[in-house]
Formats: sequence, structure tokens, C-alpha cells
Amino acid sequence: MEKNLYIVRCGEVALKGMNKPYFERVLLERVCRALEVYEDAEAKWIDGLMFVRVPEKYNEDEVIASCVRVFGVASVSPAVEAPKDINEIGRIAGEYMLKVIEEEDIKTFKVKGKRADKSFAVESPEIARQVGGMVLKACKVLSVDVHRPDCVLTVDVRREAAYIFRDKIKGFGGLPLGTNGKGMILMSGGIDSPVAAFMMAKRGMSIEAVHFHSYPYTSQRAQRKVEDLVRVLAGYMGTVKMHVINLLPIQEEIVKNCPEDETTLLVRRFMMRIAEQIAIKNGAMMLITGEDLGQVASQTAEALVVTDSVVSMPVMRPLIAMDKVDIMDKAREIGTYDISIQPYEDCCTVFLPKHPVTKPKRERIEKSESALDVDALVEAAVASEETIEIRP
Repeated sequence: MEKNLYIVRCGEVALKGMNKPYFERVLLERVCRALEVYEDAEAKWIDGLMFVRVPEKYNEDEVIASCVRVFGVASVSPAVEAPKDINEIGRIAGEYMLKVIEEEDIKTFKVKGKRADKSFAVESPEIARQVGGMVLKACKVLSVDVHRPDCVLTVDVRREAAYIFRDKIKGFGGLPLGTNGKGMILMSGGIDSPVAAFMMAKRGMSIEAVHFHSYPYTSQRAQRKVEDLVRVLAGYMGTVKMHVINLLPIQEEIVKNCPEDETTLLVRRFMMRIAEQIAIKNGAMMLITGEDLGQVASQTAEALVVTDSVVSMPVMRPLIAMDKVDIMDKAREIGTYDISIQPYEDCCTVFLPKHPVTKPKRERIEKSESALDVDALVEAAVASEETIEIRP
């Protein structure tokens, strides 16, 4: 069975020094897992590049999409292989370009020669010159433009063979999933938390999610919206466990016993306590939130300090200094934006005070909490946990 060749490049993995073999092994495992849907697909490392071969019956764009969604992949190039003979390289490059000009309106080109194998007799500039001449003979409609060509054809001569390609389809880069421990994302139905989860996963962290609801004040459809968001993320991360918690009893106790302007912050402190307990039970080493400094009342610097004071686990906020517009752009890029803007309420909109406190004092917040049986409320909420496994 004939197979198409794809060259997969890593980003930061190449810079990992003595730990590089570990990261390469994990990245290879992740790419192989992404290719499981293609019968008889294979992948292996050769001299710092990953070579993927997939039967040609499968759609090229779909194969590339499968690879670039793997964290740690910097770029992917569909390529053809040639023997390490300059005449054979030129002949195959000419055939390659004939197919390109059949599909696209290309008038000019240039060849970029790379000689990774220094034992190859022809040096890089001469590779470019000779192959360019043979392409011109094969493709009469083309001319050379070294400054602004329609197509840059790369010839990369390596130890095992020469490889010819033109496109570099950009991946997300980062580090292979699972190389940086596990984190627990506090997942709402908004724009920010899915982006925060994606960004931490891109840094190699395995992700689980905890979602809070206030049923019947929030609807079942609101929870399904969050499940849809996690399903999009699962397309990058594989199966994601989502822990669902009923927050309503806590909210009702806060509204009944505490100052109205502190409601949002007090609820947030309970969410952090509960999320920490869920994280500990499931082997996560840190909490992750989608908070963005100053975006809303509960995300001022003072509020974040008061919120963090109730947990001992580190809290990661990958969006903390981002503009909202940039977060929205990233949400569109990863495919969560259109789901996030669906008009279904979440627990944070229930019992929302008209004038929430923006510069809280920890002592005052703790005094307000003294009217509550904090430990019992947290214990009951954790006991209400339901776990859902969400697959791509």
C-alpha cells in the first residue's frame, strides 16, 4: 500500500538537553495516538525530525490536522522522498512541481537547499542551483524569482534520503501533554476558562475540570454547554474528566447570612476550597482559573489575594495579563468561542449583587464567613460530586 510522507517538527522539545529523549518519546506516543484512526499509519524519529507515513487513501488535510493538534508539534510538511543522487532529486522535484502547478496558479519559484548530511558531495547552494535548473526544464511555465517567489521548494538532504517539500503548516507548539503533571481547571461556560485550560495543556499539563452548577436556577442546558466546551478541548487533550458540583446550598447560605456586596467573593472562596479537595482526590497538583486581572469585581488584585488565601495549592492563571480581545481571538482559534457565547446562565450569575466589593479586606471577609459552617458546607458539596468522562 502506497503511503504519503509527512515531516513533523517539534518546537521546544528540541531544546530540552539531557531530557530531550523523554520529551521525544512522549511526543511520538501522542502523535501515534492521534494517528490511530488511520489504518497502517506509522511514525518514527530520524535525526531530530519525525517522519509520519499514512496510506495515500486518507485525506491529506485531515492527516495534517490530526498532527498539528498535538501539543509539542511546531509544524508539518507533506513531503516526497528521493534517493541521495542529485539527478534523481532534480527529477523527482520536477515531478513534484508539475503536480503543484496543476492545482495552483504558480508562476515563480525558488529552491532552498539544505545539506544536513555533510557527507553528501553537493553543497547547499549548489543543490539549490542544480535542482532549480532541472525544475525549470520540467516545468516550462515557471520562472525563478529569488526575492518574492510564489513557491519556495525545499530540498533537505539527510542521512537516509533527500526530502522535498514546500509547505510548513503551523502547529500549536508547546510541550507534549502529560510531561508537566496534572491541573484542575475551574470550568465555567464563559470564554475564558476553556482558553486557560488549553494554554496550560499546551505547556504539557494534563487537565481535569470541575464545574459548578446551581440547578434549578441554572438549567441542564447550561451544563450541556460546558460539556460541549470540554468536548472541544478533548479534541486536543483526549478524554477529559469533568467533576460536577452542586453549589446552590452554599449560595443560599451565603445570601441568608452574609453581606450582599460580598456574595460573589464568598462564593468564589468556596469554589476554590471545593476545587482543591477535588484536585487532591484526583492527583492534581494545582488549580487553574480563567481569571483576567481587573476584568470583573472578583478579579481585582485585592480580590484574587483574598480568594487564594483559602487554599494551599498553587493557582495558575494563564490569562492574567491578557486583553479580553486577545482571549476572544484565541477562543475562536481553538474552536470554543461560538459555544461560549451561547446565552445560557452559569452559577456565577445567580444571586449576583448590584454593587460587589472590589477591594475586599481579608479580615472582613473572614468575619462574614464566621456566620457559616464552612467545613460542613464544603464537605457536603464535595459529596455531591458527579464525574463525567468527556471524549472528543
